[in-house]
Amino acid sequence: MHRISSNMNNMDTQANLRLQESRLNKANNQIGSQRRIQELRDDPLAAGHLVRYQSYLDRVNVFEKNAATLSDQFALREGYMNNSLEIMQRVRELAVTGANGIYTGDDLKNMASEVDELLKELVQNANAISSDGNSIFGGTNTKSVAFEVEFGTVEGSGTPLIENVRYNGNVGENKIEVDENKYMTVDNAGNRTFWAEQQSIFGGRDATGWQADGDSVISVDGVEIAVNAGDNVYALAAKINDSGAAVRASIDPVTNGLNLETTDARQLWLQDVSGTALNDLGIIKDASQKPPYNIGNSVRVSGGSMFDTVIAFRNALLKGDTESIGGRVLGALDNGISNLVTRISKSGSEYERAQLNMTRNSAMALSVTQQVSREGDLDFTKAVTDMKMLDYAYQATLSNAGKMYSSTLLNYMR
Repeated sequence: MHRISSNMNNMDTQANLRLQESRLNKANNQIGSQRRIQELRDDPLAAGHLVRYQSYLDRVNVFEKNAATLSDQFALREGYMNNSLEIMQRVRELAVTGANGIYTGDDLKNMASEVDELLKELVQNANAISSDGNSIFGGTNTKSVAFEVEFGTVEGSGTPLIENVRYNGNVGENKIEVDENKYMTVDNAGNRTFWAEQQSIFGGRDATGWQADGDSVISVDGVEIAVNAGDNVYALAAKINDSGAAVRASIDPVTNGLNLETTDARQLWLQDVSGTALNDLGIIKDASQKPPYNIGNSVRVSGGSMFDTVIAFRNALLKGDTESIGGRVLGALDNGISNLVTRISKSGSEYERAQLNMTRNSAMALSVTQQVSREGDLDFTKAVTDMKMLDYAYQATLSNAGKMYSSTLLNYMR
C-alpha cells in the first residue's frame, strides 16, 4: 500500500521532465556530432567493432601515404639514373670514336675535355639531393654527400682534374611498411647503382691454418654471418656462400688465401662486427678502418666504378692510348651501362609495386570507411524525426505541468 502525498505529482512531473531533457540532449548531441554512439553503453558490440575499424583505417591511411612517398622517391631516383644512362651512352660513343685510331693527339685531347665534363655531370647525379634534403644514393647515410671527389694532377692536362671518386655512404636498406606486416625494401646504395664491374679481392695470406679462436660475427655486403669457435677457412667460405649475400667465396688454389667476388656489379662491403675473423685472415684492416676502404694491404682488388672507368677513359685520351680505349675501357663502359640499365629496371619495378600498393590501400580505405559509417554514423533523417518527437513530448509535458499548477502569487492578492 502506497501513501499518496500532495507532493507526489510535482515529483513525478519533475522526474519525467528531467528524463525527457536528457533524451532531447542526447538527440541534439548525436545530430551535432553526426555519431550514433556517444558512449560505449549505447551499443557495446558496435562500439567494439567501431574501435577496431577506426584503428585499421588509420593504419591503411599510413600505408597509402608510405606507398605514395615511395613512389615519389622512386620516380625522382629513376630520373637521375636515366640521365646518368644518357651520359654513359654518350661516353661510350666517344670511346668507340676514339678507339678507331684515325684521330690525332690533339683531337683526342679535345674529346677528353668533353669526357671530363660528362664525368662531372655523372658525379653531380650521384650526389643528387631529394626535395627533403636527403642524399638519394647514400644508402641510409642520407645526411652526407654520397661520393667524395678528389682532384689531382693528370698527365696531359695543365689543370687539376678529378682523380678519384670515393663512396661516402653505406649499404644499409630501409624497410617501409606498405601493408599489414608487409614491407618494401629500399636500396639506395650508390656503390651498387654507379658500379661498372664485379669486384673481386684475392687474399694474399695462406689461410689453411686459420681457425676461429671464438664466436664472432662478420658482415659481408650488409649480411651478418656468425662465425663459431673452431671454424676453419673452408667452413667460413661455405657460410658466406650460404648466407644469401651477393658474394661468392672460394679458396685460392695457388696462395691458399680467401677470395671473394661479387655476383653482380657492386662494391664489396666487408666488416668485422664482433671479433677479428676477417682481420686475422688479412682480408681487412683493424676495426679502426671503416668499409669499403678497409681492404688489407696484402689483398689484390679488381673491378671498379663507373667513375673509375670514365676517369681511365679520359686519361687514356689525354695520353693518346687508343689501345686501352678499345680494350678494357670500352668493355668496362659496356658493363657499367648494363648494370645501370638493370638498376633502372629494378627501380621501375619498385615504382610499379608502390603504385599498386597505393591503389589497393586507397580502395581499402574506402571499404573500411563504409564499415565505420555503418557502425558509427547517424541516420540523420531518423535522428531529426526522433528529436522533433522528443521536443513535442517535452513541450506537451511543460504545458500539462503549467495547467496542473496554474495558481500564482496573484491569486492570493485579491
